[in-house]
Amino acid sequence: MSEVKDQKRKRNRSNEKSVGKVFPNEEKQEQQQGQGQGNGNPSKKKKSQEVFPFGNYRNYYGYRISHDMDEDPRLKVMKQEWFQDKDCLDIGCNSGIMTIHIAKKFGCRSILGVDIDSSRIEDAHWHLRKFARMQNSGKPSEKKSSSDGADEVHGSKEQSISLSNGETRMDKPEVKDLSQIVSFQKENFVQTRHLDNNRYDTILCLSVTKWVHLNWGDDGLITLFSKIWRLLNPGGIFVMEPQPWKSYENNRRVSETTAMNYRNIVLRPERFQEILLDNIGFRTVEDLTSSLSGANKGFDRQILAFQK
Repeated sequence: MSEVKDQKRKRNRSNEKSVGKVFPNEEKQEQQQGQGQGNGNPSKKKKSQEVFPFGNYRNYYGYRISHDMDEDPRLKVMKQEWFQDKDCLDIGCNSGIMTIHIAKKFGCRSILGVDIDSSRIEDAHWHLRKFARMQNSGKPSEKKSSSDGADEVHGSKEQSISLSNGETRMDKPEVKDLSQIVSFQKENFVQTRHLDNNRYDTILCLSVTKWVHLNWGDDGLITLFSKIWRLLNPGGIFVMEPQPWKSYENNRRVSETTAMNYRNIVLRPERFQEILLDNIGFRTVEDLTSSLSGANKGFDRQILAFQK
């Protein structure tokens, strides 16, 4: 009888191992975010069941950017002229960290971050208040970044010097507060009509296409691309970071909707470039991937810049 029990325990352990292989990296991260240390607390059990069907992870940048990185590697491949004194839109901004850093580094005239999850928008507003306080406080640790941000928002140091030399006064340009440049709002970009009258010089869609595709299928993806093209000014830039098909496989079971759409998807990511150029109407594309370095494993994704 004891030998039979031992065999059952072995089979159960084997089954547990095989089940563990089903869960992908991002789903494991979801589980790790929700799980507690013990099993006695009902609230911790409840958290372990939390899922993020729109990719609206809590602490997303916490595991995307390593602690030893000075900035998100994607910032290094983006060009100043896409953002400086431009009106920009960040689709699927999550907690707003990338949105704020783009505004701070490149000097946008304005940048709006939208996300489907109101909790992530609350996080984004919190981060914006924090960055704005740091900018205004003049703390020693922030002096360099604040001065750099001022130079980038209002022109280079050389421009400031030449302006000063050409005038009898030594007036400094007004430094625009981050809270005057950056804003956030909750929107389902695929379905909303609230942005229809807006126009932008640059639109970002970073690691978002998969979640639109899984939740709204091929039709939703085409709606996303068409709306981006429509909201861009002539000559405007669309920066896209599409997730590979393997990533779809990993996350297809986060909801019944995603599982159903996954089975019906025809337009795979390797066709996106063709669709955007031949069907949507973008004129050119630049692949920035070769310049990208330092991304964490699993986040070394293709980055493409399309021009309208």
